[in-house]
Amino acid sequence: MTYETVTSLAPADVLARAKEFFALRVPMYAAYPEQEGPTFLVLRGQGGEEIALAALPADGGTRVRGSTLFFDQVLDRFLSTLPTTQGTAA
Repeated sequence: MTYETVTSLAPADVLARAKEFFALRVPMYAAYPEQEGPTFLVLRGQGGEEIALAALPADGGTRVRGSTLFFDQVLDRFLSTLPTTQGTAA
């Protein structure tokens, strides 16, 4: 499933938060960086499950898209922790 939100954070800050969140905040569903670049992050979890994130500059903030097959609830929870831009909902 794919999730999307817009945040006031810079793309690098979103990806740094994702690395910390998925490694420390959800121990039963931990996932760790497998591939990364300035605007994307691929995390690999227990059993080989994958979380793919993209953080791209957008008008007034950063558009964040996340995709996963098995980490839906945890990915949605991560996105809900990001501050929204004024006038947008997560």
